Amino acid sequence: MTVDELVESLRSHRQRNGDGDRGRIIVGLAGPPGVGKSTVSERLAIETGAVIAPMDGFHLPNAELDRLDRRGRKGAPDTFDSDAFVGAVEDVCAARRDVAWPTFDRDLDEPVVGGMTSPAEAGHVVVEGNYLLLDDEPWSRLRSLLSPMVYLHVDDDVRRRRLVERHVRFGRSEMDAARFVDESDEANAALIRSTRHRADLVVAVD
Repeated sequence: MTVDELVESLRSHRQRNGDGDRGRIIVGLAGPPGVGKSTVSERLAIETGAVIAPMDGFHLPNAELDRLDRRGRKGAPDTFDSDAFVGAVEDVCAARRDVAWPTFDRDLDEPVVGGMTSPAEAGHVVVEGNYLLLDDEPWSRLRSLLSPMVYLHVDDDVRRRRLVERHVRFGRSEMDAARFVDESDEANAALIRSTRHRADLVVAVD
């Protein structure tokens, strides 16, 4: 499936069902670092009216990562507050109230508590993040909450180049960026690729 086809599928669903709870979709958008999750999420938001609920805001603060000696592996599953993330997704799916949602400030390299709100009346919500398809607790609970669960795929050379460029843009030297990608991001990407078979849909990203 292409991104265009994914957009059209969600748009058609909303047109058929309207904006009420009966037509509500909570989409899971998973994939390795640099695949384009934020870009695809933004397009879905623009073209279907979806609210974006990104996993990045659930990074543990740098001070906590330093305390746990995990700062050098930032982005690995255990560098996120996974229990809080899954709990927040459960609250969004219940749609009983607006849900305060943290965001992530890439300039500060820190989460921002209450950076956005996922409103209870949202017709579509796109939950995006690396580890939505992991089969370990508490991540494994997401599989029954998000539907469809979409895995994004892009050529690995393209994805790696995007990652290096991103790290440089946010302050790393090119050499340091390439080293971090090789030592951290690519290890995480390998883990995420191993979960691809659990997705409902695989979408190729340009």
